[in-house]
Amino acid sequence: MTKTTASQAHIREYLGTPSDLDAKKLHAVTAGLADVLADVFALYIKTKNFHWHMSGRHFRDYHLLLDEQSQELFAMTDPLAERARKVGGTTLHSIGEISRKTVIADNDAEYVTPEDMLAELREDNQTLVRRLRAVHDLCDEAHDVATASLIENWIDEGERRTWFLFESTRPAFGKND
Repeated sequence: MTKTTASQAHIREYLGTPSDLDAKKLHAVTAGLADVLADVFALYIKTKNFHWHMSGRHFRDYHLLLDEQSQELFAMTDPLAERARKVGGTTLHSIGEISRKTVIADNDAEYVTPEDMLAELREDNQTLVRRLRAVHDLCDEAHDVATASLIENWIDEGERRTWFLFESTRPAFGKND
């Protein structure tokens, strides 16, 4: 027995949760949930970073908007991780694993304009929604309706965040550039 096989057997024995759903299909779902969870953590930190470093004439509105959005993102973390565990999988273990799995680009620039912050977060939220849709497809294949239901709500929340960020970055009233 290889080390990987022994490790997987140990995980099944001590962390496995029984499910009537197909184990291989659920593995794909839980792997997808871990990827999404990494994106959510990365986007949460990025949103808080921009919240803390916001400036300019719309400071109060943008500061409050990003605080609201970061709270919404953080609220996703525990249900995401616990859903993976409920169906017999595992979830993230470390900051290093988050950095390896996320597709959300980091931004540690000393200064970012408010407009660029909002535009970058808009794109990042769209990326998160795409990843959520991909995991939703895996849920459909696995007949995992409970996870799919949670994801549908998170997609709606992500679309709302994207919408608010889009409206906040319009260059002129009514213009759709």
